Amino acid sequence: MLLRPIRSEMSKATERCDSLPGCNYAIWQDSEEFCFTTDAVFLAAFPHLVRQARVLELGAGTGAISLLLAPMEGLLDFVLRDVLTRIGGADRCVSEFIRISGTLLPERVFLRYMPELAHGSRTLAGVPVRAQLLGSDPVSMAENAAFLATLGPEGIDLNFGCPARTVNRHGGGASMLQDPENIARLVAAVRRAVPAHLPVSAKMRLGFDDRGLMRECAQAMVENGACELVVHARTKADGYRPPAYWEQIPLIRAAVGPQIRIIANGEIWTVQDALRCREQSGCTDLMLGRGSVADPGLALAIRAAVVHGVPAADSVAPIQPAAVPWAALLPHMQQFWDWVCQRLTPNQRAGRLKQWLNLLRRRYPEAELAFEHVRTLTDQREITRWIAALQLQAQG
Repeated sequence: MLLRPIRSEMSKATERCDSLPGCNYAIWQDSEEFCFTTDAVFLAAFPHLVRQARVLELGAGTGAISLLLAPMEGLLDFVLRDVLTRIGGADRCVSEFIRISGTLLPERVFLRYMPELAHGSRTLAGVPVRAQLLGSDPVSMAENAAFLATLGPEGIDLNFGCPARTVNRHGGGASMLQDPENIARLVAAVRRAVPAHLPVSAKMRLGFDDRGLMRECAQAMVENGACELVVHARTKADGYRPPAYWEQIPLIRAAVGPQIRIIANGEIWTVQDALRCREQSGCTDLMLGRGSVADPGLALAIRAAVVHGVPAADSVAPIQPAAVPWAALLPHMQQFWDWVCQRLTPNQRAGRLKQWLNLLRRRYPEAELAFEHVRTLTDQREITRWIAALQLQAQG
């Protein structure tokens, strides 16, 4: 075994990484295999270690690409944000939407959706989290944004993309894309209500029933103070059905001008998807949603491909080995379960684990067996014992 020289040389490389501003790396050990993220200097200095240790080089902050974790109600909450940002690769998260419906929400509601507000608006791994608001009334949204600003968020994001019927029935989310003038009023009201230094961004789809107003909606957001747009490249009517129409995003870019940062989102499950999205959308930066939940190492793999100059999407195999092996993922699953048991009500706990395992099945064959085993379990103690046994089995 070569663990000792690998450990020694990893230390040298990470000392070098420590001296680089903005470098974000993590190292963990999985029995006989080391998995770690660090900056590009590692491969340059120790290329022979590629076959001796599994190298996921490049965490967040390298500058070649920015990767954001998407807001996903009931899925990508603070528990999963914590786990995914510990694994690495994400530059920023966006909270689940906080619904604004006509009253001024108390502090405890904002903290329930975004506990990171109590930690400098960062996950425990140090990744910034931007708070997302959803609503349709400019006055109420502005009042709540002003109060939220006093709690110290990294920024405020406005939701114009949620396709849920209950949300759209009350005029919020993607239904706003039918009324660019109301979008303009709402964005302007929020921008005026919060301090000038605080970023106000927006997330949109290509439209509601069709794409007829996508340019006007994007312009309404930008002209009234949104400094950044995330574009989910589907309409509300498209829902989450593939494909995503990344090729439509340049039309939005042409409408709002080159000075506004646009981030592409939708149907990014693999490194090949990410590279093709960048090619078709013209966007440097991406937002990852279900793809990152199904493959927690996806952000690391995308970053490595971009920084090392992978020439084109077609040069990448559609399916590659998982950047974070199953055995290395299991300690994070244990942490996830511990957090779920601490922070969620008993009736929510088993369902949250099953929900994540269900998506992990897309990437890991082992998750298929795990899901089938845990699918009928409801007792917290039994699930805790099962996860501990799963880790022991992986180590043996």
